[in-house]
Amino acid sequence: MKPLATAYSQRLLRGQTPSYERLQARFAEDGSELNACPVAVHCGWGRLLIGHTFPDPVTLAEELLNEQPGERDIALYVAAPQQVLAQSPQQLFLDPSDTLRLWFTDYRQATRVFRGFRIRRAQSEADWNAINTLYLSRSMLPIDPTLLTSRHDGGPVYWMAEDEDSGAVIGSVMGLNHHTAFNDPENGSSLWCLAVDPLCSRPGVGEVLVRHLVEHFMSRGLSYLDLSVLHDNAQAKNLYAKLGFRTLSTFAIKRKNGINQPLFLGPGPEVGLNPYASILVEEAYKRGIDVQIDDAAAGLFTLSHGGRRIRCRESLSDLTSAISMSLCQDKCLTHKVLSQAGLNVPTQQLAGNADDNLAFVEEHGRVVVKPVDGEQGNGVAVDLDSIEQVQQAIEAARAFDSRVLLESFHEGLDLRIVVIGFEVVAAAIRRPAQVIGDGQHRIQRLIEAQSRRRQAATGGESRIPLDAETLRTVQAAGYDYDSILPAGQVLAVRRTANLHTGGCLEDVTAVLHPVLADAAIRAARALDIPVVGLDLMVPAADQPDYVFIEANERAGLANHEPQPTAERFIDLLFPHSQPAQ
Repeated sequence: MKPLATAYSQRLLRGQTPSYERLQARFAEDGSELNACPVAVHCGWGRLLIGHTFPDPVTLAEELLNEQPGERDIALYVAAPQQVLAQSPQQLFLDPSDTLRLWFTDYRQATRVFRGFRIRRAQSEADWNAINTLYLSRSMLPIDPTLLTSRHDGGPVYWMAEDEDSGAVIGSVMGLNHHTAFNDPENGSSLWCLAVDPLCSRPGVGEVLVRHLVEHFMSRGLSYLDLSVLHDNAQAKNLYAKLGFRTLSTFAIKRKNGINQPLFLGPGPEVGLNPYASILVEEAYKRGIDVQIDDAAAGLFTLSHGGRRIRCRESLSDLTSAISMSLCQDKCLTHKVLSQAGLNVPTQQLAGNADDNLAFVEEHGRVVVKPVDGEQGNGVAVDLDSIEQVQQAIEAARAFDSRVLLESFHEGLDLRIVVIGFEVVAAAIRRPAQVIGDGQHRIQRLIEAQSRRRQAATGGESRIPLDAETLRTVQAAGYDYDSILPAGQVLAVRRTANLHTGGCLEDVTAVLHPVLADAAIRAARALDIPVVGLDLMVPAADQPDYVFIEANERAGLANHEPQPTAERFIDLLFPHSQPAQ
């Protein structure tokens, strides 16, 4: 006779979900029995409540309502969700995620080798801190390891992907052995909390973490791996389909809370906002500030609270004057204002005739070309050392502004400092887009794959353009798009570190040198602008030397987690609003 639990799973795959009472009766007929007591496994961020181990829907609903503040409980494998929801329809909701299952008999090992990182268990406090930093960067709940159900009592195991060169944690996943957790007669397992660093340039980290979990549980004699994925997460579903996962017709229930709000309320008027506007709107909602979306595609919204009404376009608000905005937009004016304030700026002149441009190149040796009024790195060419390159770059920059600037090039790191209310809130080193070779694929394919990852991680805001500047950067390193980059070799494919062209950030707020912080505040006051992103070239964030490059009146505040940029922005606009808890 086929084991009942296996038969039950086959019915789930066919879309048949018997009631709890029928399931309980069938277990009894088969000589099996449900767990003697309900099973709740704590995962550090909340509990997994194993639905069929609860004696009735009332008990399961009551346990969901016992969810602790700041945590997220999930009731899974709920055979009759309508009976549970009926107990408290105002506080419980049906999770819109899909459950997928991989039977290990369907699993096929990888045909390619992934290099550059290793997988190991999380064990130390440093490991937990690194995983939590990763989870926070993906807007996931952090783990409190002191709350974890012990592995000896069926608790979960967290694995981490660690970069072999830098030692940084670039991915993490949680696995649960169902046999030890709740005496699962099917010998199953499940995957939770898969996350990959949005700045990771190593290919295949997410796939390797899933495969590692599959092969780990296979070696323990288990039979399948389940996971839950949001119904509209096409990128993740494509990966799981490639690995052989199939849809499982079962249900999960959660409690309505601030963490789950987007799942049970669905898309609101803010749908379509980019990440730079969304982070501010979300902070306003948390404080009870009224939000009116004026144009989601343009990032325009209006905030109202206590008789005060302020319009915003992302981080640009009514508090920024037209004069301050024009001083930032026109790079000639920015240069003049900062120079008059006694701050360090590069040598600069407007592009003119070929003779004037040649004289500038000969004087400075290495040159930057940029449009006078431009943003997001458009039309910027860096580290040009010949008049031919300069003239070509000038023509490209004129597509964005008829006026083009020549600037002296300065070696160093690209530092962005965010100043809100004339206080430094965040600082980050911006690094240009780069790819890592695998010894198999052409550079163009590596760029395209990395660009897709950056787009997915930033809501479409960051991508690596395959334009003349990218090609020039690749060729300057001795390659072309058709070259095979050796395994493990890192290749920068852009000269500028702009996030919109695939760059990434490294937070350096804690080590920012006081001279740099003071210079940023002086610059904000000279421009008389309440919210600004200032770009500097520095040898290091903890050294005092700098050269100001430009000022951005509409700084992307979503790029600086975990620094409280959104909180300080709303504090500036509505100083009497209640800070988010």
